Amino acid sequence: MFAFLQRIFGSKPAASERRDKPRINAREGTRVLIVDDSPTIVALLRKVLQQNGYATLEAGDAEEGIRLAQVELPDLIFLDIVLPGMNGFAALRQLRRDSRTKEIPIIMISGNEQATEQFYAQRIGADDFMKKPFSRAEVFMRIERLLNAEKVPFRVSQAARRDV
Repeated sequence: MFAFLQRIFGSKPAASERRDKPRINAREGTRVLIVDDSPTIVALLRKVLQQNGYATLEAGDAEEGIRLAQVELPDLIFLDIVLPGMNGFAALRQLRRDSRTKEIPIIMISGNEQATEQFYAQRIGADDFMKKPFSRAEVFMRIERLLNAEKVPFRVSQAARRDV
């Protein structure tokens, strides 16, 4: 009970108490595209991903993110919803229509409450959603949910997702 209260009220638990089970990382060198206009969010994701063996690509707007996705074919994309110019929803639609990028798993991210509600209302092909601010643990939990047996991020079909 004491450990539970410590977690709720902010005391740092011992490292062994932080995780109920060992984290499963994607295979070494998994390439992740980060599309966000916030240098802070990009730096945070870059740091936590690279510390765990991921390679990162970065874009500050949707147009550059789409271009990088088409050329580099990353294994996974973190895509902000609220971006300058084209928003993340429009970028998601474009990525899903392109045969080169349609199967890349995409995790949408946003700190905007309305964007969060809009995401859940539209659910237009993203594989997951992460609300800002997020923790290191949440980043890896979201990735882990998208890994197949070979530790490669993959897209779950919409029909299978509804069954879960």
